[in-house]
Amino acid sequence: MTRPSTLVQWLAYLETLHPMPIAMGLDRVGVVASRLTIRIAGPVITVAGTNGKGSTCAMLESIYRHAGYRTGMYMSPHLLRFNERVRIGGEPVEDAALVRAFDAVEAARTGAGATPPGATDVPVVAQAKSTAPDPALDVGNVQAQVPLTYFEFATLAALLLFQQAKPDVLVLEVGLGGRLDAVNLIDADVAVITTVDIDHVEYLGPTREAIAREKAGIMRAGRVAVCGEPDPPPSLIEHAREIGAPLWRIGHEYRYEAQALQWRYEGPGGARHGLPIPALRGGYQLGNAATVLAAIDALRERLPVAAGAIRDGLVHVELAGRFQVLPGRPVVVVDVAHNPHAARALADALDAMGWFARNYAVFGMLADKDIDGVIAAMRPRIDVWHVATLPGPRGASADELARRMREAGVAETAVKRHDSVAQACRAARDEARETDRIAAFGSFLTVAAAIDALRARG
Repeated sequence: MTRPSTLVQWLAYLETLHPMPIAMGLDRVGVVASRLTIRIAGPVITVAGTNGKGSTCAMLESIYRHAGYRTGMYMSPHLLRFNERVRIGGEPVEDAALVRAFDAVEAARTGAGATPPGATDVPVVAQAKSTAPDPALDVGNVQAQVPLTYFEFATLAALLLFQQAKPDVLVLEVGLGGRLDAVNLIDADVAVITTVDIDHVEYLGPTREAIAREKAGIMRAGRVAVCGEPDPPPSLIEHAREIGAPLWRIGHEYRYEAQALQWRYEGPGGARHGLPIPALRGGYQLGNAATVLAAIDALRERLPVAAGAIRDGLVHVELAGRFQVLPGRPVVVVDVAHNPHAARALADALDAMGWFARNYAVFGMLADKDIDGVIAAMRPRIDVWHVATLPGPRGASADELARRMREAGVAETAVKRHDSVAQACRAARDEARETDRIAAFGSFLTVAAAIDALRARG
């Protein structure tokens, strides 16, 4: 077939390369990385966690940029444009750069650009590979084609771009779990684990203990691991001890204190007073910000950061879709909360905003998520639910969401079904008054479609 030539064509092509949207393991992606001889020179901060990863990455990028460092950042999924996933110097990369990187990855994946064995060193990649190598993978044949998932292919392209750009510091967000995630190809100089809660149980396990074990896989021997939970599951603590990774936990090795209109931090690098509240909304962001400062403390000898850069970075940080309040009336809040832990944080943040006459939800979720848990967390805060069918095979239908709400005790008269998020947004805007509030949540897909629909409405 003719190789894609535009970003849109490439993204459609990536969907066809693997029979499963998610396939855990580092064997396949490691083979292609070896063919590409990927090496990342600068300090790397890898961020895993059930929630808070995106906010943590955004604050790290903002602070380091205000300190004068050239940053690289990889995040997923994107909200509106794929380019959001790969940022260099604070800016999304251009289509042309992504197309060139995709072309190089494809050449290595198919063997057309493979390096013969022994011609170069294999890149230093993850210490914790999958315990059962893919039996269908012929690792010794440099001409063999390697099936990659969309995320794996995108991650390799991003790493190529970072290798070329040579940023002073690289921030990598884990896509799923940690131990077997493609991002874990790269050894982290600092591993950050924001939170551990129940999500992706079909891949990570049904308990916090099992999930923590997977997330702990991003740690490296002798390198600091920062954890945004004061009492993480024992498996996380035990893994850090087993491999000799110094573990810094919030409330123990570092801590923060909220004060009137400001806050203070104390950690291994010393105390910082009079810090501004982060521009990202939600009281939970102070915990994320403290975890960010701990990670910065861990790299302070290699990448010193002045107090002014920390203040400026916190004040100017931006991240779409995380408790984002859109301009205009009625008040519209969009949040990508898609699991119970995130939904509880969203509910608390909505409470802190004050009183509104009526609260409307624009709600759509993926069918493999904990729909019941999210409904339970948000039910006390919502008067009227506009539920929407999400596209794709994983999208839950409006009928299914309505059924789950009925089982949760939500009155049928309070639930209105729509074929799309755009329709749900229009209906909620038509119904709401200026003294009301609309919250759109449940998935990145929900928030992206809601932002598009509400912008179009003006």
